[in-house]
Amino acid sequence: MAESCRLSRGRLAVDTAAASVIVARHAVRSLYQELALYPKPGLVSLVDTGSHDDMDASTFVRSLFSLRRYFLDIALAGAQGSKFETLRLLGIDAERRMLAATGGINTHRGAIFSLGMLCAAAGRAGASDLPDRQPERLRATLLDCWGEALAGHRGPAASNGALVRKRHAAPGAREQAAAGFPAIFELALPTLRRTLAAKRGLRCARIDTLFTLMAELSDTNVYHRGGAAGARIVRDTSLRFLARGGTAAPDWEQQAAAAHRRFVAHRLSPGGAADLLAAACFVHALSTEPGPP
Repeated sequence: MAESCRLSRGRLAVDTAAASVIVARHAVRSLYQELALYPKPGLVSLVDTGSHDDMDASTFVRSLFSLRRYFLDIALAGAQGSKFETLRLLGIDAERRMLAATGGINTHRGAIFSLGMLCAAAGRAGASDLPDRQPERLRATLLDCWGEALAGHRGPAASNGALVRKRHAAPGAREQAAAGFPAIFELALPTLRRTLAAKRGLRCARIDTLFTLMAELSDTNVYHRGGAAGARIVRDTSLRFLARGGTAAPDWEQQAAAAHRRFVAHRLSPGGAADLLAAACFVHALSTEPGPP
């Protein structure tokens, strides 16, 4: 199956390279949009540091700058139909540069993986005979080209995500990727589109999407910080927000701010949901503002 994803030498034309630049810009922009969103329970924003005392918005901005080249490189690698091992090595190098830029603080490790794989899929989809970066095509490309490798991929056994999966049987980013990111394509994107269709704008659409992800996602970041009890707080708080109508409720900002204070009090930070929110913003923007084919 992966054989059909390979391109012959010299196929990477100037227009494909230009399209990969667009993909990389959307990736960086989506991470900034996630950073700038507020109220955002427990998470770092331009307003405050959430549940974190080791990082702030400037830490994330430095991380973003360090990742600009990575998103371009992995989109180009995807356009060339590179094997998963090539993409994995690009991710390892990106993580090294991120940690150098942040003084050893993990700001975007999850996004390097999830958003990086989506950039590769976007690069490949844009380099095909019939360029198409609609969500359905991106997901199919991801699974066709690298699904088998993702299903067999295992990260470091001592990582926080691996320990959480073992202790709580909570699936993480790798399980999401192997299944073609159902949380993005089946959960986040439909929520984003519904709020936009209701004419409540991008900010509200992102808030609704974040709370939907927090309500449904097994977030290894939350389990790592708060265990099963913390995961229940995140899920129950998010479900209550959504049951009140989400951003359709007249007092939604006060309710979101109250959720933020509650998460901070319990030192909870749903970083996995934040990563997938950024990824959903990326996929949506790419499909509505695709740039050159």
